[in-house]
Amino acid sequence: MAHAKDHDYHILNPSIWPLLGSVGGFVMLFGAVLWMHDITPYMFWIGLVAVLYTMFGWWSEVVAESRIGDHTPVVRIGLRYGFILFIMSEVMFFFAWFWSFFKHAMYPMNEYMGSEYVPPEVYAVDAFHLPLINTLVLLLSGCAVTWAHHALVHENNRKDLIAGLAISIVLGVLFTVLQAYEYVHLLHEGWEFGGDKFYSNFFMATGFHGAHVIIGTIFLTVCLVRAIKGDFTPERHVGFEAAAWYWHFVDVVWLFLFFAVYIWGVAQVV
Repeated sequence: MAHAKDHDYHILNPSIWPLLGSVGGFVMLFGAVLWMHDITPYMFWIGLVAVLYTMFGWWSEVVAESRIGDHTPVVRIGLRYGFILFIMSEVMFFFAWFWSFFKHAMYPMNEYMGSEYVPPEVYAVDAFHLPLINTLVLLLSGCAVTWAHHALVHENNRKDLIAGLAISIVLGVLFTVLQAYEYVHLLHEGWEFGGDKFYSNFFMATGFHGAHVIIGTIFLTVCLVRAIKGDFTPERHVGFEAAAWYWHFVDVVWLFLFFAVYIWGVAQVV
C-alpha cells in the first residue's frame, strides 16, 4: 500500500546490500586474478554468486519501493541521471577497446627501432555474411524495444508492450547464439583468444559487447516479467526506460564495432 509523505525525497533505510556487493566484487576480482594464475577458480565463483545475489536482492527492493510510492518525480529524475552516468562510464569502457584496436592497427609497435614501416597483422572477416545478419538482428531487436516503449508511453497498450519486449528478447538470444557460432568458426579457422594484438582486441571488444547483450537480454526479461505482472504505467516506468536506453546503447556500440572491426578491418587487409 502507498504511504503518505510530506516531501519528495526517498530516505533510505539501513541496508546490507552495499557492503555485501563491495565484498562480493572484491572477492570476485581477487578470485579472477588467482584463476588467471592457475591457482583456483572457486574464489571467483563465490564472489560472482555474492554479486548476483546482491543484484537480485537490491533491485527487488528498488522495485518494491516503486510499488509503494517511494519513487516520486524527484526520485525518478535522480534515477534517470544515475543511469545516464552509468551509460557514460560504459561508453568510456568501450572507447578504450576502440582506441587499442585502431592504435595497434595503424601504428603497431615493432620489435626494433627502424625507419621501415611494418604493416600490422589484421585478419579479414567477411562483414557481409554472419556479421551483417547479426547487425540486422540487433537493430530489429532495438526497433522492437522502441515499439514496446511507444506502446506503453503513448498508447498505454500493455499487449503491444509485452509483445515488443518478447520479440526483442528472442532476437537478443538469437544474436548471442549467432555470435557464439561465429566464435566457434573463427577458432576452428585458427584464430586464438590471445597471443596476437588483433586477436586480443577483436575478442575483447566483441566479447565484452556480447556480454552486454546477455546482460541487456536479462534486463529486458525482467521488464517482461514485470509487465506481465502489471508493473509500468505511462507515468511510472523508469526500470523499463533504463532497459531501453541500455539496449539502444548496445545497438550503437555494435554498429561502431561492425564498421570498425569488420568493414574497416577488411579494407586494411585488401
